[in-house]
Amino acid sequence: MYYSDVDRGRSVAKDPAVVRFENKYIMYYSIPPYGDGRTNDTWAIGVAESQDLSTWSKIGEVLPEHDYEENGICAPGAIVLRDQVHIFYQTYGNGPKDSICHAGSTDGVLFDRNPTNPVFRPTGEWNCGRAIDADVIHFKDKLLLYFATRDPLMKQQMLGVAAAPIESTFSRKNWVQLCPGPILQPELWWEQDCIEAPAVCNRDGKLFMFYAGAYNNKPQQIGCAMSKDGIRWTRLSEQPILPNGQPGSWNSSESGHPFVFVDEDGQTYLFYQGNNDLGKTWYLSKAVVDWSNDVPSLTPDLG
Repeated sequence: MYYSDVDRGRSVAKDPAVVRFENKYIMYYSIPPYGDGRTNDTWAIGVAESQDLSTWSKIGEVLPEHDYEENGICAPGAIVLRDQVHIFYQTYGNGPKDSICHAGSTDGVLFDRNPTNPVFRPTGEWNCGRAIDADVIHFKDKLLLYFATRDPLMKQQMLGVAAAPIESTFSRKNWVQLCPGPILQPELWWEQDCIEAPAVCNRDGKLFMFYAGAYNNKPQQIGCAMSKDGIRWTRLSEQPILPNGQPGSWNSSESGHPFVFVDEDGQTYLFYQGNNDLGKTWYLSKAVVDWSNDVPSLTPDLG
């Protein structure tokens, strides 16, 4: 898999999220502004479909609709619940005021916004109130919402978690922040000043989180941690599970912003973004996750 979106004048697709819905795969991803000042000339969300997880065809866009989205929307997390696709996405371009929003769809393309949007921003003196890079997972009787935020000085990016009852409407009143501080923050040399883009899956009752370390193109690389309760996390290694590519490769500038997808047959895939020109372009690819040793290892797929 090697996918990008050229509809806005350059090859850019970022921040992937994938679901299986109505006998097809649907991928949501960030697309950039046109850059010419037209209406909706902001970051938005692209929608593509596939039958094999490798060949993708674009089928739509989710564009800003409301005042709180006027500066852009991006970085969707996606899940299928109650015969609908739910996306949890962020507002863009508002600094510490960026927040998580929610929308639902019966066809995977046209979305109805949650009337209480934005539905979540973190609280506490440890963060600046910002929430981006949402990922959600059904765990026990709750929907866990993982997010990235920054410290009050807007320097260090780190992760937090909130929860809502699984049978709720995921409205603003439903979310309870579960952490009085970051659940994962930069500590390792390659993580630099940033941990973001949490991507969580359940494997035999344990949660595994793939995450992006370092800001974009620094280079960003992907690590992995494990948790039994969704709140306390332990890294599996001090090294990235998916590093950036060697000089000359398509992802030499970074391997970043993961999303983990578990198919109906149990096969796990890690989708991620990369580029080799420091962000002038962005492409999406995937790796196959091997669980044969009870902890994940990856086989990149560029087919």
